[in-house]
Amino acid sequence: MKLTVDQLHVTLDRRPILREVNLEAAKGDIVGLVGPNGSGKSTLLRTVYRSLRPAGGVVRVGDDDVWELSPRTAARRTAAVLQDAGTTTGLTVTEIVALGRTPHHGLMGRDGAEDHRAVAEAVDRCGVAPFVDRDYATLSGGERQRVLLARALAQRPQLLVLDEVTNHLDIRARFELLDLIRSTGITTLAVLHDLDLAARLCDHLVVLHEGAVVAAGPVLEVLTPDLLHDVFGVRGATERHADGVVRVTYAAQPLAADREAEPADR
Repeated sequence: MKLTVDQLHVTLDRRPILREVNLEAAKGDIVGLVGPNGSGKSTLLRTVYRSLRPAGGVVRVGDDDVWELSPRTAARRTAAVLQDAGTTTGLTVTEIVALGRTPHHGLMGRDGAEDHRAVAEAVDRCGVAPFVDRDYATLSGGERQRVLLARALAQRPQLLVLDEVTNHLDIRARFELLDLIRSTGITTLAVLHDLDLAARLCDHLVVLHEGAVVAAGPVLEVLTPDLLHDVFGVRGATERHADGVVRVTYAAQPLAADREAEPADR
């Protein structure tokens, strides 16, 4: 399902955080939100999954404004996997994944055959079957992220919202999780701190800087040397390698050295 953010404006404590933000994610696309710390990436995600009401503008999933939907209907369409989900104790992996079915329950709140089927499919797809009976709190970081993604998939959403889901994972766990996300085919909006991982995963990127979109489009068109310099303060380049993977590489020399070498009158 298509995601559309149109002229979004967010204010916190009377201070503008996001200004006239526009973005689109076509059905099945993975769109990455990147930008320096404090640029408004997580704030934008919060408006999409109805955690923060914007001061102006609209967020649409399909043809509907998410803030005009009931919380239950909105939760059926959008699932979020966040970086600070905590270490819930006392619940098994199966119980955590089953929480994804909550928006589909009626007043009685009992699991039915469809719920069990959705949980089983998500467990299998995310490769967490070997530890379904373990306490979630005893899992490694990579295992936890797989479980949280399984919970989101059990929800059977039409939009996935991911906030820094690769943080604190080792490199193997990062690549495995990115491959898993790519395999879902679900429209995805993801905040990623690592530009190289964003380039590998995403179809398109949206760059936020000081609360505004400064670039948007295909990865190779967005992550130019000029943008890396002006927005992220680094010297680097983005290119597609022979294996088809897009990678971002950085110069070894610090940017500060460039500044020191510049003529004093510039």
